[in-house]
Amino acid sequence: MTAVTDQDPTEHTGRPKGTARGDDHRADRSPGEHGRRGGTAAATGPGGKDDHRGERERERERGGALRGTDAGPPGRGDRTDRVDRVERGDRVERDRPQGAPSEGADCVDAWDDGLIARRVNETDGAEQLPAVSRPVSGGPGVAPLAYDGPLRARLDALRELVGLSRTRLDDGTLAEAGRVLDEAGARRRLSGRHTVVALAGATGSGKSQLFNALAGVAISETGVRRPTTAAPIACSWSDGASSLLDRLGIPGRLRRRPLQYPDVESRLRGLVLVDLPDHDSAAVAHREQVDRILALVDAVIWVVDPEKYADALLHERYLRPMAGHAEVMFVVLNQIDRLPGEAADQVLDDLRRLLDEDGVALGEYGEPGANVLALSALTGDGVGELREALGQFVAERGAPARRISADVDAAAWRLRPVYVTGQRSGLSEEAREEFADRLADAVGATAAGEAAERAWLRNAGRACGTPWLRLWRWYQDRREPPTGRLPLRVQADEEATARQRVEQAVRTVADRASAGLPAPWAQAVREAAVRGAQGLPEALDELVAKAGLPPGRPPRPGWWPVAVFGQACMTLVQVVGGLWLLGQIVGVMSPNLGVPVLLMLSGIIGGPVIEWSCRMAARGPARRYGQEAERRLREAAAGCGRARVLDAVAAELLRYREVREQYGRVTGAGAR
Repeated sequence: MTAVTDQDPTEHTGRPKGTARGDDHRADRSPGEHGRRGGTAAATGPGGKDDHRGERERERERGGALRGTDAGPPGRGDRTDRVDRVERGDRVERDRPQGAPSEGADCVDAWDDGLIARRVNETDGAEQLPAVSRPVSGGPGVAPLAYDGPLRARLDALRELVGLSRTRLDDGTLAEAGRVLDEAGARRRLSGRHTVVALAGATGSGKSQLFNALAGVAISETGVRRPTTAAPIACSWSDGASSLLDRLGIPGRLRRRPLQYPDVESRLRGLVLVDLPDHDSAAVAHREQVDRILALVDAVIWVVDPEKYADALLHERYLRPMAGHAEVMFVVLNQIDRLPGEAADQVLDDLRRLLDEDGVALGEYGEPGANVLALSALTGDGVGELREALGQFVAERGAPARRISADVDAAAWRLRPVYVTGQRSGLSEEAREEFADRLADAVGATAAGEAAERAWLRNAGRACGTPWLRLWRWYQDRREPPTGRLPLRVQADEEATARQRVEQAVRTVADRASAGLPAPWAQAVREAAVRGAQGLPEALDELVAKAGLPPGRPPRPGWWPVAVFGQACMTLVQVVGGLWLLGQIVGVMSPNLGVPVLLMLSGIIGGPVIEWSCRMAARGPARRYGQEAERRLREAAAGCGRARVLDAVAAELLRYREVREQYGRVTGAGAR
């Protein structure tokens, strides 16, 4: 084999007839080759047959590496050796487990790939180029992707938003946001010099043909059999993309190089193109692969044809949900060679109209949006324009960040119903006061104040009233029956009514606080209020006992002794006048009715007048005393309700305000 590979395929006309072919080779061999053969002979010793075979293999590898530079034009022996290596590589690839890295993945030299490579070699006998090769795996020197400041801030806000919402929202609601965070972190750790673009389309749209046209070689199989593309195939225009393809789950046997790799197609350097199966394939596994990879690539080229460009499945399942990703989308109308005259322009205009109805922004007049192109992968018409647009798109190196930003926008839009309702929310001061009033009514604060006022007036009446009236009231108090069953039953009914009032107050304040909130947060507010209301009636009863009327008599003002002294004087005048009149009646004293009658009338009239005056004067202090008692009870009830219910509700509202602020940072603007 070595002799066949290294020999010159041309006949040497100047060679003597008697010269052997082997001698001719020895005569034409360069001094360097003599040295190498000599080294081979020296290395061969006893049992050195294997060493000689290994040297021949190394000689063949060196000859293959030099072929195409200073080894002269390839001949039939060169082609035989090449085909032999291709067949060995094809067998190795068939034996290697799916997804396992190639043994020569890190080799700089290109290697042919089975049937596709042989087809290229058979059709191109004049100049043998490495038609297809595996991408070189990225080493530690590959620069990771870097996000700009605004995008990092949005991702941090989304991460904080998810963390604050874990206990309030179910995992299904936060699943998409968590996926975006995971994918953003995974993409950031990978190469920032590459842009992964997927070719997606329906059955028969010609995306595989366009894939081959961009690569310059028949990499993806095309044909009339449907579906033709059964697994995604990747083509990389530069090294270091293996980690990105590992993330997509594309095995090594399905990774290729373009025909002109690596120098000719420099404007596409950094592009990683992935040919996807048909999104409308009858095979469920194909559609699942399409959906999975579309969620991971940096950009997508939608290939449509004149027959299916208005397909409802394409627009409703993909284009409309991905309308926010317009900046990382290309929409290519393929097979325009089938349209006569101006029909291509009419179909292209109708396609733009459908995209506009889907909400896909079009990149026209310098505006950011999707690029809409028309071409024919069969004839090559328009392929150069697409290649130019792709080159500019890849050179900007902004597609990964724009894709992540669009994913964040989509996740934020899905979360909008659970964070924003467009209504005012919160616990107003009016609602707080209403809750305090309801609790005060439940504990009977108003009744307690009125009772305190009556107690103050009663004490004033007892202190400033006439002795005869005080004696009568004492007698009435002695005649009142002791406490029986009826008062106890009335007290139990009052307690049940008070408990119902407390529960009603809690429900009312919870409804007022949760009004205008999204459903999960409104439910959280109501649950917090219910938890805080547990044991609230009992706590209010204890407060009533502690903060109610003080034991003993109400305090007396400073003018009460003067009133008491006046009543004593009036009573004394009555007694003196009565005794004087009685003495005159019995004849002990001389008759003089005017003076004793006047004294008795003065005492009889003066006592009630003093009592009435004291009652009038006591109304103000009694009212203030009752109001103070009511205020203390209201404050105690409000403090208990605030500590148990309002603080818990306010904590939930504060958490909601925090997540709403974070949501505003995620969207890049304050939430309304």
